[in-house]
Amino acid sequence: MSRRASGLRAWALQRITAVYLAIFSLILLWHFIMAAPADFDAWRGWVVQPWVSIGLLLYIVALLLHGWVGIRDVLIDYVHPLAPRLALLTLFGLLLLGSGMWAMQAIVLARLAI
Repeated sequence: MSRRASGLRAWALQRITAVYLAIFSLILLWHFIMAAPADFDAWRGWVVQPWVSIGLLLYIVALLLHGWVGIRDVLIDYVHPLAPRLALLTLFGLLLLGSGMWAMQAIVLARLAI
């Protein structure tokens, strides 16, 4: 992809992740309104279902990608000196990576505990 089209890729990624986040958020909201788990064991029993685990893992990835594209675009637009921009991009990248690994660990450990 050419350098001119790189903005199109970020735009498309932002839109695709937004659609998935909206749809899965509505599914989560519907589930928790209609059949909220009574305790942690009930929640874990729901999370270990294969379609829920896969959906949650995809949700985490989509959320992190969506957040990264948004943060990256804001920093590129508003932080013009290169050194602070790279430092902030690195900081946010590590923060998102750590948050994603922590969230994925919670889902994987919930599956292993059953």
